[in-house]
Amino acid sequence: MIYVYLGMPICYNARMKNETAGVFTSKRKDGTVFYRSSITFRRKHISLGSFEDSESAHRAYTQARLLLRDMNVGVLDYRAGSPLPFEKWVCLVNFRDNGIYIANPIYIMRKMFNYYLSPEEILKFDADELFYYSSHKIMRRGNHFFAADYGMQVNILNRYGIRSYAVEGRDYFFRNGDVLDFRASNLDIVNRYIGVTKEIKRGKVIYRTRIHVRGNFIVGDYETEDEAAIAYNKAADILKLKGSSKNYARNYLEHLSKADYEALYSAVKISSKLRTAVL
Repeated sequence: MIYVYLGMPICYNARMKNETAGVFTSKRKDGTVFYRSSITFRRKHISLGSFEDSESAHRAYTQARLLLRDMNVGVLDYRAGSPLPFEKWVCLVNFRDNGIYIANPIYIMRKMFNYYLSPEEILKFDADELFYYSSHKIMRRGNHFFAADYGMQVNILNRYGIRSYAVEGRDYFFRNGDVLDFRASNLDIVNRYIGVTKEIKRGKVIYRTRIHVRGNFIVGDYETEDEAAIAYNKAADILKLKGSSKNYARNYLEHLSKADYEALYSAVKISSKLRTAVL
């Protein structure tokens, strides 16, 4: 019997006593038999997956054993057709090199880690995000990345204060151009709040608030982002009182106390035209 490990043939005698090492027979509820494969490394028992036949299960065990012993083999040495799934390959290499077993496809480096969706798609994060992503699996839908969190799909940008509706290149930027690099130092967040954009007016930075009333309606220009965000909320409240059926989302400014929020809400001025706008 011949197995392939990184392109090199490794021969085993079909009658060797350890042919079924790491393989365990199991049954489904309907009575059909399948095979589980697992390995123990550094006193950690690691499941390698379930297989339809004992040979596939044993091949996975054999490759896992070789991978855990060979320090010269890295994450990107993975090849299609491996008996191990790519995610499991990443987990084993990380455990071998860093001594920490993580069930998600993460490889830890100095002050950061990579999260591998595939050998070609590698997300980068700061080390302080490790606790979260070691227990929250990342998925992709279109150009957006989500983490499974309490049964919900949460856009990972939300963890940085970037709203789900935000537009890359307008509301936030990746400083080095790598849209898979989610380290805080690489994210430049320009517009944090609904209806608020940072703009230059007569050479001065201002925050312009817009709200949708038969098109984008300019609520006003403000010196601070907080004022602009609250102006949006105030405009939404006025439109609601005018009978608008639209369900405007609100900006939440968690860093402000209730008293500070109410003071700004009372003081902030919005366009007088809003009160006479046709809904």
